[in-house]
Amino acid sequence: MDVLRPTLIRIGGRIYRKNLVQEQAYQEEEEQDFCTGPGDCADEPCDAFVVEETEKGFQCRVEVPSPLYKYIIGKKGETKKRLETETRTSISIPKPGVEGEIVITGQHRSGVISARTRIDVLLDSFRKKQPFTHFLSFALNQPTIQEKFLQFKEEVLEKCSKDHGVSSSLFQNPAKLHLTLGTLVLLNEQEIQKACDLLQRCKEDFVDQITGGKPLTVEVAGVEYMNDDPAMTDVLYAKVHMKDGSDKLQVIADQLVERFVASGLMLKEWDRVKLHATVMNTLFRKDPGAEERNNTVTGKSSFKERESFNGRNILKLFENFCFGEVQLDSVRLSQRFSSDASGYYATSGQLTFS
Repeated sequence: MDVLRPTLIRIGGRIYRKNLVQEQAYQEEEEQDFCTGPGDCADEPCDAFVVEETEKGFQCRVEVPSPLYKYIIGKKGETKKRLETETRTSISIPKPGVEGEIVITGQHRSGVISARTRIDVLLDSFRKKQPFTHFLSFALNQPTIQEKFLQFKEEVLEKCSKDHGVSSSLFQNPAKLHLTLGTLVLLNEQEIQKACDLLQRCKEDFVDQITGGKPLTVEVAGVEYMNDDPAMTDVLYAKVHMKDGSDKLQVIADQLVERFVASGLMLKEWDRVKLHATVMNTLFRKDPGAEERNNTVTGKSSFKERESFNGRNILKLFENFCFGEVQLDSVRLSQRFSSDASGYYATSGQLTFS
């Protein structure tokens, strides 16, 4: 890491520098200097969160989803012990699996603030490493779209099955055709409810004004690829656009993501949402012998490797393939690895246009 350009971490509307820390044994005198008194906040953001004064000193509470407790505790409790020692605080963590608050207490306000800041940085770091659990989506699984998609799949396999890497296993499940706006890591019911509440505020603040309370008529037509070389394609997607030529769909998508990023529920990935409906993806590939063959050669698993396919002919033959029109009337908070009665992803909450 370039020490002159440290990594920046955004937490709760504030930006922190992530400095390179080298573990070392500190002298007793240096430890004593860490918290010099209740009025000394050093460089810590004293107003970033609520610190209560108690009979025994100071206290701060932080809501943390139970799956993240282990990162504050550390192996054999080492992380928690180090935090308590270095900040002169006591950190109380609920039992595993029990949702609640982590409570930080200490004699000095500066120590409590320092412990809270360090916990926030830890949580932010490990939350980013969690696989996403939910995503905001527009469902494209209406019967007419599904029928055209199955026709597309049949024709591609009929005309292009001899092209390198093309197989039936690459195609999306027609019941789960969708547009993804952004992904979220929601680790308990409270975080899911927070996302649902934000969706409703977005409806009131700007969505109703853009849609006029009516569904958006969208055409799904044409295919495009994600990477640089069509001969080495990993993702092939269908393009979407508003039937009336407006940019309403893009504006709604961008503003929703902007609000969710500002709330801390979503990480910012792009300046604009890339509206696309995945129709073929090499992550869907099913090859039971792939790992075994790879192990024979390299001794390593190939689960994370992707075998690209040659999409040149598909792009040429189906450049303008029309999947049909669809009436979009809601944005869904969809749950990953799930299905509802229709075969689409289970919905944790939604924003309706009407």
